[in-house]
Amino acid sequence: MDETEFINETKDKMSRSVLSYQGELSKVRTGRASAGLMDSINVECYGSVSPLIRLASVSVPNSKTIMINPWDVSSLSAIEKAIQKYDSSLNPSNDGKSISIIIPVLTKERRKEIIKQISKLSESIKQEVRNCRRTANERLKSSEKSKEISSDISFRIQKKIQELTDGFVKEIDALTKRKEKEIMEV
Repeated sequence: MDETEFINETKDKMSRSVLSYQGELSKVRTGRASAGLMDSINVECYGSVSPLIRLASVSVPNSKTIMINPWDVSSLSAIEKAIQKYDSSLNPSNDGKSISIIIPVLTKERRKEIIKQISKLSESIKQEVRNCRRTANERLKSSEKSKEISSDISFRIQKKIQELTDGFVKEIDALTKRKEKEIMEV
């Protein structure tokens, strides 16, 4: 068992969890316009379902507006329907060439609900990171039992993996705090 390779493999698994968390956070509505809000929208158009970002360009001209410029103007109504279906609080406005969405201001109660959802998501991602640690430690103990590595090496690797885990948990906490702050800004 190569120590560096083993640690890097565990680190990669943990970092993928954090990257997926960052992607999920980008989709959370904060009362501020973000192109990431449109990433999850799928549009039924041309006889199939396609992600919105394949059918149009998405831009954010200011902090309250999202502009969607479809490549093909005939897909405007399908895009508009998909946005309304995705989030009924978003009210797309179609001018015949593009769609603009004014992001509504979130109520205090809704902001608190969103923060609770983010906290739950944060905990589940931390659990994923801890599961990566547990799996790695189980593999180490198995290798130690079969005499592939010594107990000293196993202990040293476990210590490094714990340091990785602590670092990723801190990163998740920092991302969560940043998003909570963004959500609470009025």
